[in-house]
Amino acid sequence: MRFENVSHHYPERGQVLRDLHLEAGPGEILCLLGPSGCGKTTLLRLAAGLEPLQQGRITLDGQLIAEPGRETPPESRGIGFVFQDYALFPHLTVAENVAFGLRFVPRGQRKWRIMDALARVGLEAFAESWPHMLSGGQQQRVALARALAPRPALLLLDEAFASLDARLREQVRDDTLHVLQEAGIATLIVTHDAEEAMFMADRIALMNAGRIEQLGPPSALYLAPTSRFVATFLGEVNRLPGRAAGGLVRTAIGAIRPQDPALAAEGAASEVLLRPEGLRLLSPGQGQGQGTEAEVEACRLLGATTLVHLAVADGQGGLLHLHARLPPGTWLARGERVAVAMDPERAFVFSPEAP
Repeated sequence: MRFENVSHHYPERGQVLRDLHLEAGPGEILCLLGPSGCGKTTLLRLAAGLEPLQQGRITLDGQLIAEPGRETPPESRGIGFVFQDYALFPHLTVAENVAFGLRFVPRGQRKWRIMDALARVGLEAFAESWPHMLSGGQQQRVALARALAPRPALLLLDEAFASLDARLREQVRDDTLHVLQEAGIATLIVTHDAEEAMFMADRIALMNAGRIEQLGPPSALYLAPTSRFVATFLGEVNRLPGRAAGGLVRTAIGAIRPQDPALAAEGAASEVLLRPEGLRLLSPGQGQGQGTEAEVEACRLLGATTLVHLAVADGQGGLLHLHARLPPGTWLARGERVAVAMDPERAFVFSPEAP
């Protein structure tokens, strides 16, 4: 699917999409990520034909499906849609819910298509069950099977995992990813959860105020953010004031060479954003004379990692409160003194944030 010069506004909200260009390739899982109100759900509704296109054009497999004044009806677009609330019909069985999307399939093929779709999501044994008899995760998989059964050219998922509890959400996301990869259908997923987008997506389109702030694979957005917004939206950061000297931006815990030459100008002020896993604790004897002394304020085991709260002198009579994520076996006592350093691969330099 390709969006070209797409803009959209609502009278009560103003402009929600601004001259947007985006393309999802065959078999690609593309996540539309961003805060509430950034336009991601509006873009999905335009793709599905649930909103008339005001400006631009939308094509699918090279065929025009929407431009101002010319719309292909939603049921004729060859697009599957999984809603946040699943939208299952309570008076229909699981099989009948899946069959609802097969109205235009010859009757003789429907039963096979229904069971094939349910087998894809591991629910063939529940064909005669009612939706209220299923768990939230099973209902989500029924909605996915119903969307896949007509074999659409494009699949749309709108916050499809948001109503599940955290533990179940992880399992259902994992199951859904395998189903989508096996089906090989181009998929657009709307989410505001950065971790979910990084887990599900081949590419992420991070949206902000109706525009795409950065587009690329999850690793590019996380490890090479092009703006402060991208860096902070994709994960937690420590904020360190910096100032250029000798071609480097120097902070209280180390120096880094900025990518923007303007930030390396002698005396230029900047801000360094450092991922918690980029704050390294130096073992005794490691890097003689390197590192900055820090005091442990708290240490908490979070399962896969240990989160350490640290206080570091900022060089101006104050303290910086920093977070470090360490392997789960690490344990530090409150008040313990340690040496810390910065991993430049996890640090990003930007101009100081405007007041």
